[in-house]
Amino acid sequence: MKNYKLNIIVLLSVLLLNSCTETFPLLTNTYEEAIVVEATITNELKHQEIKITKTAKFEDEEYLPETGAEVFITDDAGNQYKFKEESDGYLSTTEFQAVSERKYQLHITTKDGKSFESSPETLTAVNPIQSLTTTVETKDKATGIAITVNSFDPTAKSKYYRYEYEETYKVETPKWSPVKATFNENGGIVLIPNSTDTRVCYGNKRNIELLLTDTNNLIEDRVNFMVRFIDKQDYITTSRYSILVKQYVLSLPSYNYNTTLKKMAGSGNILAPNQPGLLLGNLKSIRNPNDKIVGYFDVASVSSERIYFNHKDLFPNELPPPYIVDCQQFCYGQSENDVPEPCTHSAPFSTDLSQGLITFVSLSAYYYWVYAPCGDCTKIASNIRPTFWVD
Repeated sequence: MKNYKLNIIVLLSVLLLNSCTETFPLLTNTYEEAIVVEATITNELKHQEIKITKTAKFEDEEYLPETGAEVFITDDAGNQYKFKEESDGYLSTTEFQAVSERKYQLHITTKDGKSFESSPETLTAVNPIQSLTTTVETKDKATGIAITVNSFDPTAKSKYYRYEYEETYKVETPKWSPVKATFNENGGIVLIPNSTDTRVCYGNKRNIELLLTDTNNLIEDRVNFMVRFIDKQDYITTSRYSILVKQYVLSLPSYNYNTTLKKMAGSGNILAPNQPGLLLGNLKSIRNPNDKIVGYFDVASVSSERIYFNHKDLFPNELPPPYIVDCQQFCYGQSENDVPEPCTHSAPFSTDLSQGLITFVSLSAYYYWVYAPCGDCTKIASNIRPTFWVD
């Protein structure tokens, strides 16, 4: 379940707020540490990844990784797949893939001697994505682009699905200038050639919510699931947009676990949370029942599909969405209290320029500026073109 924050906040006592005007910090009164595991191995031939962290206190801002653990996977054919610690988790030392009808088991021994293992799991049915489609639809009174994943298992063995997506979009600066402003050694403004690397960039986002669906109550094991909805005023589709969708086929126990996890993650008000029940996974301690572990070891078949489109493909007769920030150009007056027309900003501007908040756009009677992302896309995205990108 890569990219999902599965860490469970142990909150046994909460300081209730009895004042509407004074703020009190909410702190964990009693904390019970547990190991948290996010592990899905698939039928892709690759270096498989496992994340192991610790439960977080309510007041903690970051999750603590479980470092120094011994991690490996075994199968019922006598194979062992070892994992090494990396900066973002544990990665298998060799590439391997899960195959049908073989049982796999995860083993973890922490550096303080706690040992855990999963129940034996087999690969789920293989059911590839057939297509991703885009349609103009209305959701919650907003018009936008619905991205739908379609698949079909004629054997009806799949039934339970989880989805991930990664979206990439092209950012083209509307106010890029071939020259940029900087300071000389005397503190005066000089104009120097601007790098073209600040003109076109690429943004990237991954989904953070659990996307689940099932076909258990349908006549056919046919999926037609909206994995993403983008408001038509969202800038990310303006120039060019791409989405990579991954479909994981889950077992029924894994689907139930993820469904419960999703309910817990969406509980909302901490002072009055939903109580969907105990979150039971398929991992347990093999030495001490008091050693706690949370998570699920999945062996899931996966397929993926990528599509590209532009805003004008779906809205050919409409203006594109507005840019991410307001790109109206402006100028500064000669002093803090002097803002003559057409200038709208009071001096000094040197702090804004030195901090990279503004960028030069043109020169006439005054130096004209725009907010930095309007002329330098690296302020909001990466100027490294993805290897998969197709214009």
